[in-house]
Amino acid sequence: MVEYTPMNDHDNILEVRELKVWFPVKKGIFSRTVGHVKAVDGVSFDLRRGETLGVVGESGCGKSTTSRAILMLNKPCGGTIKVDGVDITKIGGKELLDYRRKVQVVFQDPLASLNPRHTVLEILTEGMVYHGLCRREERREKGAELLESVGLPADMLDRYPHEFSGGQRQRICIARAISLKPELLICDEAVSALDLSIRAQVLDLLADLKKKLSLSFLFITHDIGVVQHIADRIIVMNKGRIVEQGSCDEVLKHPKEEYTKYLMASVPKIGKELV
Repeated sequence: MVEYTPMNDHDNILEVRELKVWFPVKKGIFSRTVGHVKAVDGVSFDLRRGETLGVVGESGCGKSTTSRAILMLNKPCGGTIKVDGVDITKIGGKELLDYRRKVQVVFQDPLASLNPRHTVLEILTEGMVYHGLCRREERREKGAELLESVGLPADMLDRYPHEFSGGQRQRICIARAISLKPELLICDEAVSALDLSIRAQVLDLLADLKKKLSLSFLFITHDIGVVQHIADRIIVMNKGRIVEQGSCDEVLKHPKEEYTKYLMASVPKIGKELV
């Protein structure tokens, strides 16, 4: 496991310290706990404001469990998660609701992330109305602005999710995420289900939104060849722990760990296809 060194930059939006997420293994008729699956086991890292941090590793390495802990979808059993200096593992009620507006997520499967019974207008503006970011009479105007910000025409507002392509649905998910004016956007395998050409377009869109909206990104992927196009720094995870981290140049050009070198094997091919 990589020894953690705190960042010198004090302007961190996210600080994770010794994060642990263990799942109990139960057996017998009394469902006694006989052990634990250590999905995340002592992970520490920082994310600066305005930075994109890539978290890379194969399925089962703990990267998505880490993101779900940050979103408070998986409860940590140890460690701290501080956003803007507040340990979110110790908050609840209205504080937690406010926090979840500040930190938004885009998941891998856009169709599963969208309510099939709601129109795009309802999907994009429901949260805004709930959090007081727009009045009901402003919904169509705000929805149109959001669609246009992700490269879709405003006349799509009254359509339903099944009427869109996979790439268009992911753009709608991104529009919904930025509708709440978050400070941190977590992208959990957000482009892995897309065709290569569409993947490149969505990566360009995310990079553009990062600049326009002053967002910070936690970009989670199994594909180190994708993260090189968007990340400032990279964390490599394996078996619930961080095995290597550093700037993109450091990790991609001079990998130290055999596991990182193994992941790097696909970079040249994927890199050419995405450029």
